[in-house]
Amino acid sequence: MKVIYAEKSSEKIYGPTGVGLGNFDGLHIGHMALVNTLLSESRFYELDSVVYTFSKHPENILRKKLITPLLTTESKKIQLLNETSLDYLYFEEFDERFSRLQPEEFVKNILVDKLNVKLAVAGFDYRFGYKGQGDTELLKAFGEKLGFKVIIIPPVKMDNEVISSTLIRDQVKKGNMEKVFKLLGRHYSVTGKVQNGKQRGSKLGFPTANLHPEVYLILPHDGVYVTKTMIDGTLYNSITNIGRNPTFEEDGQVRVETHVLDFKKDIYGNCIEVFFISKVRGEKRFKNKDELLKQVKKDINVAREYFKGV
Repeated sequence: MKVIYAEKSSEKIYGPTGVGLGNFDGLHIGHMALVNTLLSESRFYELDSVVYTFSKHPENILRKKLITPLLTTESKKIQLLNETSLDYLYFEEFDERFSRLQPEEFVKNILVDKLNVKLAVAGFDYRFGYKGQGDTELLKAFGEKLGFKVIIIPPVKMDNEVISSTLIRDQVKKGNMEKVFKLLGRHYSVTGKVQNGKQRGSKLGFPTANLHPEVYLILPHDGVYVTKTMIDGTLYNSITNIGRNPTFEEDGQVRVETHVLDFKKDIYGNCIEVFFISKVRGEKRFKNKDELLKQVKKDINVAREYFKGV
């Protein structure tokens, strides 16, 4: 799979192409239904397959002060799509100039002239062009007029709910990681660099990797989670606390602290990925360090018992 950044690369896609359209935040099972249709139809019609998306979430450009927390980083999207047979991942730069493109300009200038589209695949709620004026019916009309086929993917449901990035963000915020797993089709993860902390975990006998998550990534609700942690390509059993350390009257900043079971290596400065499996308990203030230590030991035992059963 080739990755192209519109603002940085002069590389062209000559096509003809099948193009998957959307933001694809999370690349959840609804998105993957779209991607799989794109891949099979592109293969059938002998087209180069392209996922066309944005390097920045449009809402974070248009709304400015109201930041939409993300489920996937750019690098995670690349990793996940690279595991498919996709030919191209095309990142467009969404800025104010781009946001002013009329629907017809977007279709003609981008899809037809730039990508030589012969097939467009979009979700049922896809919008495009200035202020989202374009919808799936308009996309079909442009397809008939300009000579490309349009396939609209119907909503994918689970438990009578339409799977969407918004729904998944809501479940992540609630800490309902089992449901998130079902909706995503994989465990939700957070990536970032391990930072120097205050060494409290080490002093108590359970050293933690203090993770500095990538910008805009949504974090699960405060509490303790059974997790797995990817370090240098290897997955380790772990337990992770998200919260503000109320026992020590911290500064109120949310921290992600992961204790990797039976792990002794120094990983300061390393980029790691933490996969959230199940919530153990909510965040709690303890009277003193001894109470905290007793609870942490219980939490670690819960994690060990969990991993014995899988």
